[in-house]
Amino acid sequence: MLDLGLSKMALIGVVALIVIGPEKLPRVARTVGTLLGKAQRYVNDVKAEVNRSMELDELKKMKDTVESAARDVESSVSTAASDFEKQWEDATSSAYTPLPEPPAFPEYKHPKKKWRLKQGAVPHWYKARQGVRTRALSGAARVAKYRPQKFN
Repeated sequence: MLDLGLSKMALIGVVALIVIGPEKLPRVARTVGTLLGKAQRYVNDVKAEVNRSMELDELKKMKDTVESAARDVESSVSTAASDFEKQWEDATSSAYTPLPEPPAFPEYKHPKKKWRLKQGAVPHWYKARQGVRTRALSGAARVAKYRPQKFN
């Protein structure tokens, strides 16, 4: 690139001051600055476009390699599946023995009127904690228990 040092910039400034003149020099400097800025932006845009195209090429190559790897895996899985099916066919056709019948369990019968057996299987401490009545009260005993007390 151009090697512009401080001495070369000073020389260019002195020549511009002599050739252009002190009245027009600021306007010319602004114009040159904007043109240099536009040129710099253009160069940066071109660099970015080149980088994008290079990355796009790399991504296309990567996509191709991933697709080929996926095809290889798919083919290996399909061959393994066909080998397994063949082995399964051989194993099931040559040595087929029916499974023995499972043992028969008695069918569940609802206890219906045998609820006393079911209630008797529960421990007394559990019944007391849950508030289950363990003794039946006669009608007269219930009336006597819940009759309001007379106050004297």
